[in-house]
Amino acid sequence: MTQIHDQTAQGLAALVRSRELSPVEITEHVLRRTERHDPALGAFVSVMSEMAMEQALNAEKRVMSDAPDRLPPLLGVPVPVKDLEPVAGAPVTHGSRLFHDTVAPSDGGVVTRLRAAGAVITGKTNTPEFGSSCYTENEVAPPTRNPWDTALTPGGSSGGAAAAVAARLAPAAHASDGGGSIRIPASSCGLFGLKPTRGRISGAPARADLLGLSTSGPLTRTVADAALLLDTMAFSAPGDPFRAPEHHGGFLRHVEEEPGRLRIGTYAGTGSAGVELHPDVRTAHEETVALLTGLGHEVEEVPVPYDTHFGGHFAEDFGVLWAAMASAAPVPPEHEDVLTPLNRWLRERARATPAPRLVQALGRLQQGVRSFMTATAQFDALLAPTLARPPVPIGHFTQEGPERTFELMTQFSPFTSLYNVTGQPSVNVPLYWSPDGLPIGSMISAPVGGEGTLLALSAQLERARPWAHRVPPGV
Repeated sequence: MTQIHDQTAQGLAALVRSRELSPVEITEHVLRRTERHDPALGAFVSVMSEMAMEQALNAEKRVMSDAPDRLPPLLGVPVPVKDLEPVAGAPVTHGSRLFHDTVAPSDGGVVTRLRAAGAVITGKTNTPEFGSSCYTENEVAPPTRNPWDTALTPGGSSGGAAAAVAARLAPAAHASDGGGSIRIPASSCGLFGLKPTRGRISGAPARADLLGLSTSGPLTRTVADAALLLDTMAFSAPGDPFRAPEHHGGFLRHVEEEPGRLRIGTYAGTGSAGVELHPDVRTAHEETVALLTGLGHEVEEVPVPYDTHFGGHFAEDFGVLWAAMASAAPVPPEHEDVLTPLNRWLRERARATPAPRLVQALGRLQQGVRSFMTATAQFDALLAPTLARPPVPIGHFTQEGPERTFELMTQFSPFTSLYNVTGQPSVNVPLYWSPDGLPIGSMISAPVGGEGTLLALSAQLERARPWAHRVPPGV
């Protein structure tokens, strides 16, 4: 029989329903495995062993008392939660020393959904302070390390979630993405990561995101598991500022569908930003183009969007929004010195930005989005690299001051934030490993509401070039 930790979330749920595996057996296995492997990885800020075992015992009682067709879809499946999202009775540090001893009084909305689906929440995964960076290093826990090479970063800000899934400490994980924070670690760790359409997963009841950049989403090893988690996590709530288009019939069904012959636009440049692609990234992109073409899709070059539609202002204007988001964390002025240098710098930058400049940034980005969406409306999907280079060493971003840190972040990840601004769904597909054995992902995005297209296309790519069998060394 396949080892428990090699099973997918869908596979574990099926084994629980058939009573071939018990939720207690699964939970004990992943907790032992986490105890053994996580000290070298730092995927978790906190492991909630007692709480997880209690959930597993309750799940086991339900398995024995309910008919299989009445059991919730994730019953007994371990799903850790990123430490930006509250889990009742568990620490919620937000990656910050300021909150190192804070315990959440209640669940966030997405955690409520995971609990209702029967998931066993095994712990809180590591994240940089407030999720503000594309690497997972903070001052409350050791840095999270990439299971493919522990000298390297897994990316961020969902780096802990990605490391946990890649190292088989969980079959799937909750993550979130405000500028690439699901897709960046998915690329760095060889996973499938899905940022859904803006408004698909509400931040209710506690999280306000007036700029509409950030959303929860799944990090998984398979496309089907991502669809299963998306079906679980998707919800809207009264007062939400954004609503995704209605989707009927569930997302999981799209994994079995053939996508048909799609028209796919592609670009790999960054325009006036001048970020050079690493040769391995360029090779990965070219191989993905060839694979899509070989599968019968129509793939054609499109102009690089940053200059064509955003007048060369995209990075500058997005930086204004990113600083504004960092300033939203409730930090008393007398405790600003407790924050990491990056967040102190971002918050200072936000305070020094006049309101008209923020309005200008929002206005120019909105105009760019309209132009971009109009120009690409004829395409079913858009392909670009996820990152400009393979994973980089721990400490790469923090050797100089915070302004240089932000520049290095932009150079590492110049592609992902576009789709946070547009609100379009976007995935990382792990189709390529470098000659050094490092994963390099491809990013595919779709029109608003197009998660079904992305899931069908990604599943077709997964069948053509399977990746879930790849296992990092040492795990």
